[in-house]
Amino acid sequence: MGLALLDSNTVIGFLDADDALHQAADAAVRTAAAEHVFGVSVVTVAELLTGAKLGHHDEQIVRSFFAQTISRRIPLDQPAAERAAELRATHKALKMPDALILATADLNADVVLTGDDRWLKVSGLTCELRHIALGPALT
Repeated sequence: MGLALLDSNTVIGFLDADDALHQAADAAVRTAAAEHVFGVSVVTVAELLTGAKLGHHDEQIVRSFFAQTISRRIPLDQPAAERAAELRATHKALKMPDALILATADLNADVVLTGDDRWLKVSGLTCELRHIALGPALT
């Protein structure tokens, strides 16, 4: 089984039935679960826990999802920081948290699941980019 890294918006969409990406995220995560284990960047952990502490999400549901569904929480390291800098410099519209998550996926995962349309413009990745609302195989 390969590793599928979940972007923050995919996790939010999966957990929140009222989110605009809920149906797409639910379908994408369930499909990917057949062939992948799941990982997240620690940036995603920070983003989701911040949202929970601000009252946007139920913190217990977020923590339970991470504990029960996520096999790897991937820390930031020097190679990820350098890859994020490359991505950010090449794709100026890419925000740094997104560059960090995408760099983590590029260096550690086979697939990254995202609902962020801006990521569709990123090229040169070694991982497969799956936009959850559009379907698989954007590389």
